[in-house]
Amino acid sequence: MSNIAGKAYGMTVITPMRPLTARLTAFVFRLVRSFPAFLGPLIGLSIIHFARWVIIRRDQWPDLGNGPQTLSHDHLLFCSNFNGTWDQYIDAFSAGVPSGLNLIWYKNLRFPGAVPNTPFKNYIRANQQFNDYYYNATPGAAQREVKSALRVHRMLDGLQRDHATMSPGEFAGAYRAALVEVQNDLGSRGPAPVASTDTAIADANKRVRITQGYYSLA
Repeated sequence: MSNIAGKAYGMTVITPMRPLTARLTAFVFRLVRSFPAFLGPLIGLSIIHFARWVIIRRDQWPDLGNGPQTLSHDHLLFCSNFNGTWDQYIDAFSAGVPSGLNLIWYKNLRFPGAVPNTPFKNYIRANQQFNDYYYNATPGAAQREVKSALRVHRMLDGLQRDHATMSPGEFAGAYRAALVEVQNDLGSRGPAPVASTDTAIADANKRVRITQGYYSLA
């Protein structure tokens, strides 16, 4: 699937909302930026590489060569990159930060709430946009593996810097101590887990709807 690159999955979701809701959501975004601790549970989800919500006003919709769009609603664009499968990500979001999701998507059209997660999954599936291309600079490494590699790199730099001033015995001891310190970071890169059945079905349905012209962003 084109929205999977190695161990990472790229998600794009566009949900309609009334103009008044868009103004309330913009206020929520300003509030969250002023109090970043509110995002603590979201930042703590280590499977996430990147997540961003953007409000697209009715008069800001891109032309794309089709002429100006006449839309009835503003839209909320959600973009995220994460490790693992579609199901794992939605489950983690629903269980980890339900209040934050409810606040951000509050009163978006037909938003069912983040809990229970089955209606929430159906909502995301219905509004997810199929990606024609997704690039990942480190396809064989997840976010935690990149951080582990950086810790190992810093350890090796330290040994290289210090070895000139150490005797062979001292360096051997420092080397063994450094290995113990980073032993949990010495993983191996590899392919991604098999994408979930839900992911495959969602992408297949999306392609069919695009082909048959069922989509309307108005």
